[in-house]
Amino acid sequence: MTSYRGITWNHPRGKNALLAAAAEARAAGSLDIEWQAHSLEHFESHPIDDLAQNFDLIVLDHPHLGEALALGSLQPLDAVVGPERIAAWASESVGPSFSSYSAGGSQWALPLDAATQVAVHKPALLDPADVPATWPDVEALAASGRVPVALSLAGPHAFLTFASACVAFGDAVGGPDAAALPPGDDGFVATATGIRVLELMRDIASRAPAGSDTWNPIALLQRMTDTDEVGYCPLVYGYVNYSSPDLRFADAPAAAPGGRRGSTIGGTGLALSARARVTPELVEHIEWLMSPDAQARFIPQHDGQPSARAAWLDPEVNHASHDFYRGTLATLDDSWVRPRFSGYIAFQSHASAVIRDVVAGRVPVPAGLAELREAYSHALAASRSHDRVPNDAFAPQNDFSMGAARPRPQERV
Repeated sequence: MTSYRGITWNHPRGKNALLAAAAEARAAGSLDIEWQAHSLEHFESHPIDDLAQNFDLIVLDHPHLGEALALGSLQPLDAVVGPERIAAWASESVGPSFSSYSAGGSQWALPLDAATQVAVHKPALLDPADVPATWPDVEALAASGRVPVALSLAGPHAFLTFASACVAFGDAVGGPDAAALPPGDDGFVATATGIRVLELMRDIASRAPAGSDTWNPIALLQRMTDTDEVGYCPLVYGYVNYSSPDLRFADAPAAAPGGRRGSTIGGTGLALSARARVTPELVEHIEWLMSPDAQARFIPQHDGQPSARAAWLDPEVNHASHDFYRGTLATLDDSWVRPRFSGYIAFQSHASAVIRDVVAGRVPVPAGLAELREAYSHALAASRSHDRVPNDAFAPQNDFSMGAARPRPQERV
């Protein structure tokens, strides 16, 4: 029986289905997968190449592809399961969850889990009929003081919230093929959009509960479950595990009625490192994880969040999740795919620190936007010249990874 080492993220949604599937495969004598789990913060920022040297199966987020491909860390799955199977799964997936892991004509990961930023509210504090449909509605709700409103700002989520709001207002911070743009064209968000969104975020954050800028999505949703400190958040990554009669998820706000639901797709993909030895048993296991039965039954029954559209529309799956899937599907279908160039992860961490400084009033909006643009252009240019941008290129990550103020420029080392 062939043995493999896998790495996923340490949450029931990220590990329970994989552990249960591995246990069944081990009991059947087909293969042995030892899954390890790391924290959400580690998952969001740890270098993929380092993981690829120690693990065979890697659960990753699509922006890591740039670094992974630049360093040859992964093997294309087209050659593992065949192009016909890839095409079939792509046609069956929800939103851009499948295409977000495609690059250079190959498929580098399979979306076992589909997620994007959506709105969440407590019906006890905010009637579902009053859930904001637009960003001006969100501003008005926060200003009214009727319901505590918070933004998701910890770790990389400050930038992700900014990027999603920009998409709602008709612009984007680069895109999945940013590295392919002509030299001198970075595709960064227009100045007017960037200023509008930063001012919007600052206005909402100024009224948010103290300390909420340090809560990652899991902590924010748990806090909303356990307390009345927050009654509404316009953008946080959807976790089906928290959907209940007391905490409901809904589509993200648009800029205007009927507009695009601005959101940045997340979720996770299953990749094979370059070191992994492919066996028929491993291929069979991967194919089963992507099968209709696993997607609509096994994965949801083991705390997972499937990527197949049929599962998102399944009546049984929706009944068990209090309509989490149907209630947020439009946002997922509208979601934006982040750039995937080498060095993007380092930029994302730095950009989040800049945005936290802006929304906290420590940096003026125009200066903050100028710094974001400069950092993005620098990271993209380095990628085009094939220079690797390390994860700590811009600032010491430990100083602001969970929401703390970053060092002022003169204090950096």
